[in-house]
Amino acid sequence: MRQPSLDQRLATRALGVKSPVMYQRWSDLLFVHWRWDAADLAGRLPAGISVDTFDGSAWVGVVPFFMQRIRPRFLPAVPGISWFLELNVRTYVYDSNGTSGVWFFSLDCNQRLAVQLARKLFHLPYFDARMSAMRSAKDNIEYDCCRRRQTSSAKFNYRIEGEPYRAEPGTLEFFLTERYVLFSESPSGLHRGQVEHKPYPLSQTTVEKLSAAPLLWNGFAAPSTKPDHIIGSRGVDVRIGKLERL
Repeated sequence: MRQPSLDQRLATRALGVKSPVMYQRWSDLLFVHWRWDAADLAGRLPAGISVDTFDGSAWVGVVPFFMQRIRPRFLPAVPGISWFLELNVRTYVYDSNGTSGVWFFSLDCNQRLAVQLARKLFHLPYFDARMSAMRSAKDNIEYDCCRRRQTSSAKFNYRIEGEPYRAEPGTLEFFLTERYVLFSESPSGLHRGQVEHKPYPLSQTTVEKLSAAPLLWNGFAAPSTKPDHIIGSRGVDVRIGKLERL
């Protein structure tokens, strides 16, 4: 399969979601990425999708953030249910049609109902986790995640700062953050779901502490270097489309 062109990537973003099944807000995201061996990632993917690369490099990311105002299309957000934390481990892929998107190795979450629904309705590898997040008066975020049945904890201390900007098409930051399709797999086969949101407002981010523990929870080797790319975003409002079988 040939890698998507920039025009194809932009076309995927432009599709949007005409009939959303869910509304969400993703806030205070920290994107931590390492260059990774493409063959290692390819061996972890199902048939039908391929590893997406930028300038010959494959990437794996750890992304902690806040999920807010989560609700189905015809229902309001509910306190205690619609606000929670999420941390995902991901890579970037494309299908035989040249549609680029995200493949999630795991999504840790501290809302058990969300875990159950996402596994059932979207076939995504969600896991129950004990998670907490605190903000200081100076907007410093202390974020902690420990997946149930794991002994190690993933701790992050970061501050999103500076004037926001949008990633320019064709840049590494565009490749890593501007993803509008998720892929998942069930016993019936491969599925694809479209999401819609404005381009991320990205900001330079100071990181005092970060963890590669989520990679280890997914069977990856510990990175031998510091992250190759770090960026943050204050967040976006998101429309979620229905899942379609490929």
